Amino acid sequence: MRFLCSERRHPLPNPSFGPDCREWGRDQPLLSVPVCCGGNQKDVKIFRALILGELEKGQSQFQALCFVTRLHHNEIIPSEAMAKLRQKNPRAVRQAEEVRSLEHLHMDVAVNFSQGGLLSPHLRNVCAEAADAIYTRQEDVRFWLEQGVDSSVFEALPKASEQMWLPRCGQAGDRGKPCVCRYGLSLAWYPCTLKYCHSRDRPAPYKCGIRSCQKSYSFDFYVPQRQLCLWDEDP
Repeated sequence: MRFLCSERRHPLPNPSFGPDCREWGRDQPLLSVPVCCGGNQKDVKIFRALILGELEKGQSQFQALCFVTRLHHNEIIPSEAMAKLRQKNPRAVRQAEEVRSLEHLHMDVAVNFSQGGLLSPHLRNVCAEAADAIYTRQEDVRFWLEQGVDSSVFEALPKASEQMWLPRCGQAGDRGKPCVCRYGLSLAWYPCTLKYCHSRDRPAPYKCGIRSCQKSYSFDFYVPQRQLCLWDEDP
């Protein structure tokens, strides 16, 4: 299974992640996706995936991954706006009003967990179980360096030109060999924009609700051993 999240309820804050985080997929056994932003004005978005292992195949109980990307303005509703615009039935199962296109991301830089607080104060809590598997992109690193983030936060992985010669993990036979892993996830429901209403009594449109979206992501990243990507079985 590639897209593992089917959470459609209104996400609630998780106190262990901080007030700027909302967690999607928290009831799914295979996936937890806290999306965090703000806090230090570095425009950071964090995805965390918890993948249950198949014990009969000799896998560990679970494996954690974190993907850190730049958060663009107006990409998601700020926490303060969500707090003001409460849904009438926050526990209701909802259908996304808009389906956004699949985003394919090549994660070619590792994040140093011990220095991650310099990038986001949420990273230490959100990615604690994925300390050795936190990935980002070179283009996002360039942006954060321009914002004053220390370069010690980031660690080099094999260059994209070198990774081109590596097989996809689904095609690698030896579990001890390096390969390019692919992990996909889907947010079936998340608050993406505000709704504006019109009224005869008001001269200008006013905020009156939240518009929901669905979006899927596909992450490619380097792993030193095929053993670290056993879910990627596609050719």
